[in-house]
Amino acid sequence: MVAMTFDTHAFVKELTKAGMPEEQAEVLARSQATLIDEKLATKQDLKELELRLTRDIQELKRDMQEMEANLKRDMKELEMRLTRDMQELKRDMKELEVNLKRDMQEMELRLKHDLTVRLGSMMVVAIGVVAALVKLL
Repeated sequence: MVAMTFDTHAFVKELTKAGMPEEQAEVLARSQATLIDEKLATKQDLKELELRLTRDIQELKRDMQEMEANLKRDMKELEMRLTRDMQELKRDMKELEVNLKRDMQEMELRLKHDLTVRLGSMMVVAIGVVAALVKLL
């Protein structure tokens, strides 16, 4: 920061010449000097701030470009993972379909077998009943 010069002595002299009491002029001079030192920005201060802001904006732009590149990379990876997962899911579903068809065919064969055995057993019993009835009658 560039220091600004404020001649408090000359300020006090002017105020007292205009009729202000010296003690009051000194208090005013001190408060003005403090204000200038602590609160007032110079052209150099503004230029430095502008340079800092320009650097910060450039840094933010770089960060945003980096974030965009990372985001694109992550999206690409996610897309590849999703594609791979979808392919696995399709394979698994195809395998499930094949297994389900096989299981249904096996169940159908067992059911036909069971029905044939039961029907055969019923016929044997029926023939036995008819034979018993023929002997009794």
